Amino acid sequence: QVQLVESGGGLVQPGGSLKLSCAASGSISGVPAIAWFRQAPGKEREGVVCISSVDKVAYEIESDQGRFTISRDYARGTVYLQLNSLKPEDTAVYYCAAARSFVQYCALVTPSYDYWGQGTQVTVSS
Repeated sequence: QVQLVESGGGLVQPGGSLKLSCAASGSISGVPAIAWFRQAPGKEREGVVCISSVDKVAYEIESDQGRFTISRDYARGTVYLQLNSLKPEDTAVYYCAAARSFVQYCALVTPSYDYWGQGTQVTVSS
């Protein structure tokens, strides 16, 4: 069993930054592909960015590449999501998810992931 715990969410003004963390623990074999998804009130869950087992990165929206950065700390077993230049429309619960098997090229589709965290709230408001 694998546990994922997100942290780092909060309230930030437009244009501000947050750094989310996804700490993985449990029976993890190899380097898991990790994805960040988000879900705003009344909307479907959508992908943000993922990192594969060989650290290849894919964004749902290419233009977010200039604002959001995903990174992995192997020693800590943690994946981070740096959110910069935040906009009110970025307000959502952010979830991290992990795949059980090796993934060379990750995809931002929910069925590709086997384990999910509980989510962390990001609110962008003045």
